[in-house]
Amino acid sequence: MSWYPVVPVAPAVEPVSLAEAKLQCRVIGTDEDAALDLYIAAARAHAEAYCGVAFAERTLVARCDRFTDMARLPFAPVNSVTSIEYVDVAGAAQTLSATIFELRADGLDAAIVLKPGAAWPAVQPESRITLTASVGTVPPDDVLHAMLLFIADSFDRREHAKASDWTTLDSLLCNHRRGV
Repeated sequence: MSWYPVVPVAPAVEPVSLAEAKLQCRVIGTDEDAALDLYIAAARAHAEAYCGVAFAERTLVARCDRFTDMARLPFAPVNSVTSIEYVDVAGAAQTLSATIFELRADGLDAAIVLKPGAAWPAVQPESRITLTASVGTVPPDDVLHAMLLFIADSFDRREHAKASDWTTLDSLLCNHRRGV
């Protein structure tokens, strides 16, 4: 498989609200809001990277070399496919018709496969196939708890950067890892 790095896109809504983070950190007022917003985004990003799962809904764009690379998508869960674009052998940009493929989004594994009787179109050599999809899910309670622990730890240690013991965080997230 040859997927190119997926550029992270911030979600419109984080899974942990500022109010929840303030409650966890025992913060009153608005002086720490900017720092807490940063810790919220970092907690989500850490949980997503650790588990290989998108815990907030957003649109992602990924690129690969072959249609067959889409037999296992590099992100999950996938809610829908917005478009699949490619360059045909004549050099013209094309959008793949939804009559050609189907999304198989079974839990934490996602694939795009041919519909019965369909065939992938020919692509120009060395061109990239661009997949745009909606991804994300509501995190389970233990993942939300891990995010809140991350936020509180980041808030408490903001003045004294040192290595943390993430054993509790890892134990809360480990059951939600994709492909392990």
